[in-house]
Amino acid sequence: MRRTFSTLLCLPALCLTLAAQDATPAETETLVKSAIAFAKANGKDAAIKEITRAGGKFHGHGGELYVFIYDMDGKVIAHGQGAGKIGVNQMNAKDPDGVEFVKDRIKLAKTKGKGWHDYQYVNPTTMKRQPKTSYIEVWDNLIFGAGIYKK
Repeated sequence: MRRTFSTLLCLPALCLTLAAQDATPAETETLVKSAIAFAKANGKDAAIKEITRAGGKFHGHGGELYVFIYDMDGKVIAHGQGAGKIGVNQMNAKDPDGVEFVKDRIKLAKTKGKGWHDYQYVNPTTMKRQPKTSYIEVWDNLIFGAGIYKK
């Protein structure tokens, strides 16, 4: 009994530690593939709605990990950081180092269909610019992606 009680007392600390862990590349790829599977099963509109819904099933790690969808012209179709980004053409967007990361994303999508690309982005949990790498995969002429921050 005493051992069970001690174990239960440690559970919240363990859960907090696990929640604070950084997202992994494998987890990021799985999230993108899950979003594509959701779109295939439920339709694009349902996927767009779920990806954009705050705290939805395609969000994790306190807001650091989320799915986005772009079309092949650079327009945001869905974004885990909110509906305010939807419809905005980001084709000429540059990171603080001048990297045209959306053009890079589209080039990767058109040449390989999936893969990783690097750029700088503001981390929504720290509000600081950090190196980021995103995994993208094309489905139905749309670019599904998610990224992780490099620490």
